[in-house]
Amino acid sequence: MTLQKLFAAAVIIGVSSAASAKESYKFDPSGSTIGFSVHQFLGTTFGKFTSFRGTIEVDREHPENSSVTAQIDVRSIDTRIKKRDDHLRSAEFFNVEKFPRMTFKSRSVKRTGSQSGDILGDLTMHGVTKPITLHVKLLTPINETGRTRWSVTTDPITRRDFNLMFAAAAESVSGISQTVAINIEIEAKRGE
Repeated sequence: MTLQKLFAAAVIIGVSSAASAKESYKFDPSGSTIGFSVHQFLGTTFGKFTSFRGTIEVDREHPENSSVTAQIDVRSIDTRIKKRDDHLRSAEFFNVEKFPRMTFKSRSVKRTGSQSGDILGDLTMHGVTKPITLHVKLLTPINETGRTRWSVTTDPITRRDFNLMFAAAAESVSGISQTVAINIEIEAKRGE
């Protein structure tokens, strides 16, 4: 074997090893939930988004090089009351005709434990982009099927930060909290 061929083989092996260090996973909506809750008067309203997609790029050797992107179809909001969902989709609140999607794109990842981390990124909703930190915990290690499950929490989101306000008169009498708690569980499958 010539020196050139040996060098070429070493480069190919090195590139292959580096490429395999990063693993790509796609959200599986059938086993995932992107949910929220909002306090109103004496009760709490629970809801979720039923249409979304996302990708998790995991670098096990260098977790700080991992990343997450997600898109949520705002039209898919479901609070189990059609009239309320239609109102939330309207121009008075989410205005899905103008702002059909929410997006999240990570900027940095920090490992906080053997199975947990913080993901700092940008959440864009209703035309407004704000930084947000997602606290993630691996619930199910990756298995032979290439599936994994993650729990995601964050500090509550404030509606007014994203201009998600009803008319002034409605806000004053509605009793709807400004803070929205987020509850996410993601099942993801390794890409082919």
